[in-house]
Amino acid sequence: MTDLIAKAAIDRKLAEIIQPVIEGLGYELVRVRMQGGKTKSMQIMAERPDGGIEVDDCAKISTAVSAILDVEDPFEDPYALEVSSPGIDRPLTRFKDFEMWNGYEAKIETDELVDGRRRFKGVLAGVNDDEILITIEEGTIGLKFDWLSDAKLVLTDELINEMLRQRKTSGDINEDDFDDIETTDTDTNED
Repeated sequence: MTDLIAKAAIDRKLAEIIQPVIEGLGYELVRVRMQGGKTKSMQIMAERPDGGIEVDDCAKISTAVSAILDVEDPFEDPYALEVSSPGIDRPLTRFKDFEMWNGYEAKIETDELVDGRRRFKGVLAGVNDDEILITIEEGTIGLKFDWLSDAKLVLTDELINEMLRQRKTSGDINEDDFDDIETTDTDTNED
């Protein structure tokens, strides 16, 4: 079973170089992409094994990855290095992501036509053997993980609420850092 962490050949080469470094720091690589343009950009998404990542974590990963890339020197042209969290509407790149985000809406694309289509939007319904399950209008279907070319969560109120709940329970959000909301009773009845 492959994964969607690195799709293009250059991305797979980069993943081979940087994944051990990122894992050695205690994080997981979610995705790596080399993007073109005037100045090339290497985008790395990473997170802690239990989810989430902070700015200081990104800086630590950036420093370590920069050092290994200076040694390995995989590019002739200059490039910018970007390290970030996967975000709320995150890409789903590993089989375990589909288990973890069971019950949330996702968009999935396949390499080949499946029942006459390549794009599926619905609610993730878990996994079964080597298939991810998604409930679409027609019912719940299974898609082999190896068929997938792209997958990501859809930004919904439920997803935002879950992310806020996770941050609150992990201690990333301290309610004492915010001012209390003041309420006043006002009588709108005129005499």
